[in-house]
Amino acid sequence: MAARRRKRAAEGPSEINAKIKRNKTTNAVTNNKKARVTVENEKDNETSDHCNIISVPKPVSAGKWKNKERVLVFSSRGINFRTRHLMQDLKTMMPHSKADTKMDRKDKLFVVNEVCEIKNCNKCIFFEAKKKQDLYMWISNVPHGPSAKFLVQNVHTLAELKMTGNCLKGSRPLLSFDPKFDKDPHYALLKELFTQTFSTPQYHPKSQPFVDHVFTFTIADNRIWFRNYQIIEEDAALVEIGPRFVLNPIKIFQGSFGGPTLYENPHFQSPNMHRRILRLAFAAKQKERQMVKEIRKEKRKEGQEVLTQDVTDDVFVTPAEQKTVHVEWEAPEPQTTKKKLKLTELKKRTLMKRKGLR
Repeated sequence: MAARRRKRAAEGPSEINAKIKRNKTTNAVTNNKKARVTVENEKDNETSDHCNIISVPKPVSAGKWKNKERVLVFSSRGINFRTRHLMQDLKTMMPHSKADTKMDRKDKLFVVNEVCEIKNCNKCIFFEAKKKQDLYMWISNVPHGPSAKFLVQNVHTLAELKMTGNCLKGSRPLLSFDPKFDKDPHYALLKELFTQTFSTPQYHPKSQPFVDHVFTFTIADNRIWFRNYQIIEEDAALVEIGPRFVLNPIKIFQGSFGGPTLYENPHFQSPNMHRRILRLAFAAKQKERQMVKEIRKEKRKEGQEVLTQDVTDDVFVTPAEQKTVHVEWEAPEPQTTKKKLKLTELKKRTLMKRKGLR
């Protein structure tokens, strides 16, 4: 070790740098040779039948955020707790969403376009509450349209369902649509609106580079059923996460929150009309019950015979047998009963025993 140190001290710094450069060049040459060998081996493997090709994806940071879709999710005043939780669930599932304060009921829906412009959003999901029991959802492409209005039914939130599925927050979802969306033109328009609203843009700053859940839109009973499933990596099975809700389409407008109607659902029945039909059906049942009671009373009256004379009236009219009257002029003698005699005899005997006479 001492001899090596003496040699290094004897050598100048220029000679040491030259040695380092030689080592680097030799390492580069050996690496190039190894690389050539691997390339040749890969070519040989490609020609063979059993070749294993491994493709390494590009880094995520290399991409640029080009599709700058921003969705504004907010509601009007008067919503209940379930709607508020549903809004929060949608915000957590959509990293490209933004929130805003609740809008007053007196304001018209055209004001939403201005709010979206202030928030720099080009899509909007607006929840409108009426009578504190009916919930409507607006999905609009701001500011030129189109926009669609839905009645939201059967709402179940994430905290309410307690499903076993789970996914990474901010991950990008897959969108799965029913084949019926491609048959009718109004469903095709809704499909495009859903894809632009619910799909997370690629390379979004708040999103994660993973795809681990699916948004499904199915059509059944003239309604759109929304479900959220987790993709399990092991066997590609689906486990439901939540939330879940049903959208009953009402109208599709050409503009944003208004304009000429492109489609109107003929099967839609308003909640007010539905409640009115239920009330009328209940009232009809009550009238029917009252009519049945009256008919029974009339039948009872018809079945009974009205008697002009009562048969039991002559029961006490029949003459009784006359008895001879016997009058006693003297008072009857007092009759001593056997019990009293026996009692007096017992008293005498007891007195005699006490006195010792007997």
